[in-house]
Amino acid sequence: MKASVHEGGPSQSVLLPPCLIALAYILLHMVTASRYGYFRDALYYIACSNHLDWGYVDHPPLIVFVAWISRHTLGLSLPALLVWPAAAGAARIVLTAVIARELGTRRFGVALAALLAAVPGVWMVSDHQFSMNAFEPLFWGGCAYVVLRMIRSDNPRLWLAFGAIAGLGLENKYSIAVFAFALIAGLFFTPQRKLLFTPWLLAGGAVALLFSLPNLLWNIHHHWPFLELMHNIHAAGKDIVLSPVDFLLQQALIMSPTTSPFWFGGLFFYLFSRDAKPFRAFGWAFVLTITFFLVAHGKNYYSAPVYPIVLAAGAFVVERSLASSRLMEHFRLRSILKPAMFLWLLAGVILFLPVTLPVLSVEAFLRYQSHLPFEVPHSENSQKGTALPQYYADEFGWPEMVAAVARVYESLPPEDRARTAILTNNYGEAAAIDFFGLKYGLPKAICPHQSYFLWGPRNSTGEIVIRVGATIDTVRPSYANVIVAATLDNPYAYSYEIRPILLCRGLKTDLQVLWPKLKIWQ
Repeated sequence: MKASVHEGGPSQSVLLPPCLIALAYILLHMVTASRYGYFRDALYYIACSNHLDWGYVDHPPLIVFVAWISRHTLGLSLPALLVWPAAAGAARIVLTAVIARELGTRRFGVALAALLAAVPGVWMVSDHQFSMNAFEPLFWGGCAYVVLRMIRSDNPRLWLAFGAIAGLGLENKYSIAVFAFALIAGLFFTPQRKLLFTPWLLAGGAVALLFSLPNLLWNIHHHWPFLELMHNIHAAGKDIVLSPVDFLLQQALIMSPTTSPFWFGGLFFYLFSRDAKPFRAFGWAFVLTITFFLVAHGKNYYSAPVYPIVLAAGAFVVERSLASSRLMEHFRLRSILKPAMFLWLLAGVILFLPVTLPVLSVEAFLRYQSHLPFEVPHSENSQKGTALPQYYADEFGWPEMVAAVARVYESLPPEDRARTAILTNNYGEAAAIDFFGLKYGLPKAICPHQSYFLWGPRNSTGEIVIRVGATIDTVRPSYANVIVAATLDNPYAYSYEIRPILLCRGLKTDLQVLWPKLKIWQ
């Protein structure tokens, strides 16, 4: 017998409002796409797209393939690059509405679910960045939708679709494994565990393995660099470790406080409502996912992709409560509360929009930020003390830095330029050199950080090196001569990104020999 709250299933007319909300969402992101600059990670993924592979030190390959496709279709301008995460965000909005519809919501609940998926600040930020974080909710939500359809239809063959989505999700970001196992555990804790005792689950696992196999083989071949990276990050204390209370409070903050009553109501529905008994697994999956990242000291946004399932349920709860309440009908409150909820959510977006999208000039944003009733959370210790939040600060200083490097490079005699390498401290600096340096004719950067290490020192011996991001005291012992060749000054970039540009001559050890010892994976 099919499990059901109400009759669900998407329909064209019901999904029209979510599609309109999704369209408005894309337009908002396109209007603000060129407001500041290129995000550090976006430049890195563009650089990686010149080295197509089945894996990279710090991420799977899917985002790089998207960068490669964009390079050969829409281009690499900011609007062309950011339309991809904006479109992913729009798809997340529609997917959340579809999940709500599958639970049994009607037109109002479906529209409410779509708006709930559009307004959280964490997604506004991630959908303004060209990174795998924008695509992650699609894979998590896709897996949840398949399980929901499986429960309603009692069709275990859908494990094949689950495996395909999960396997492709692993090519985007490894953390989907947490949610996939949480969903399976959630099923095990409920009467729906019968869906686990079927060969179709193993077949779905085989499909997931098949999709993720190229990256798995890459990691094996390179001796598991991602695991080494994670170990090094933990050992170095790079990330800010939140207490359980702080982690949970930041969940409410990054999902926007105006959505909290809705997703909490959705969670309560899954866990305790008699009508939600067939879907109890989603409540368990949510709790287990949040608990995992809390215990593992994950960054606050790692758990964000799990929220569509509780937002969709929250929309269902609200719609059902409004429809069944005689008090609402008697005092005619229903006609007031429905638009009031939309206004409540939109007011929260408008009030805090400058925190999540670059709608203001930098100077205006700094004035706005000084009046906020809260501090924008940091996820890494290196982010403390910056004027801007990390996701804005990482969009500043790159063109100016590359221009300064170009001036140093052009000041050298032609015979010296041919022997000069540009060595940076991190992948952001290196990727900026590779991207913005094209118009100056700069050579490709070399860098021991993350995947740049695997690409090696090219043909440089270190005879003449322009150093970016290093301090003169740490560099001087390694070279015969070191001078400050240019200075940088950008009040919005990180302090370690505006260190002087150094011109170094006479590396005391051949760079080709020294390179294996320079590896920085953290």
